[in-house]
Amino acid sequence: MTVQSTVQTALIKGTKRLAEAGIEGGARDARLLMAHVLGFAPSRLTLVMPDAISEADEAAFDAAIARRVNREPVSHILGHREFYGRSFKVSSDVLDPRPETEILIAEALARPFNSVLDLGTGSGAILLTLLAEQILAKGLGTDLSEPALKVARENADALGLTGRARFQQANWWDGIDGEFELIVSNPPYIALSEMPSLAPELAHEPRMALTDEADGLTAYRAIARGARAHLAPRGRLIVEIGPTQGAAVSELFLAQGLKGVRVIADLDGRDRVVRAQAPNPHPRNRGK
Repeated sequence: MTVQSTVQTALIKGTKRLAEAGIEGGARDARLLMAHVLGFAPSRLTLVMPDAISEADEAAFDAAIARRVNREPVSHILGHREFYGRSFKVSSDVLDPRPETEILIAEALARPFNSVLDLGTGSGAILLTLLAEQILAKGLGTDLSEPALKVARENADALGLTGRARFQQANWWDGIDGEFELIVSNPPYIALSEMPSLAPELAHEPRMALTDEADGLTAYRAIARGARAHLAPRGRLIVEIGPTQGAAVSELFLAQGLKGVRVIADLDGRDRVVRAQAPNPHPRNRGK
């Protein structure tokens, strides 16, 4: 006679598989995956530990554990990722929104804005977060990847922001018209030489969102070249960077005549964001 597994025994078995695969935080991951399979909030999982688990749910949990053993990110298995207090759909077509990107969000929200452009929007997490927090603003998100834009549009619809968020396919400034009070970007900044040392989970994210296949600064050169033409007077440019790129990106922005350039560190003290501002208009041009 086969003894039916309980939620707890299945969870213990899954946690052991993750530990044997060398995955840090395996117990946390297993709990998240089990809660997802059962349709519970993770905080309620303890209440159902003694309950029997159906064969179908156990099979689904085992399949989810197998995907995690293969180093697929938990967010891809769940199909969503939390960012700045909201849930965003994610897939292998977009870069996962990460907690350190909230440094960019905080800096962007330090001053009000009515228009925002997000270059390389991916899942739309940055643009849509800013629009959700700045309720009178409208924005445009661009990306070279049409599958990524599909995810972004779905996130805009889920958050009720389709009336204020537009998306278009573009390679940086190509086809972008007008000026914006705020321009943001989290571009591919990992150098080709750094790619072999990345965590295995990143192999499941779009390579074009991670690296420029060069020195990691290609995107910033393109952004710097077109920024002044698309920034409103005193408009701000805010970009996420790798921890060693603060000086190089600052120099690129200064070389284009941008003002107020500043490097902002994350909570771990690593350079994370560079901000800059369009110069004030010449006095004789004001009011035109």
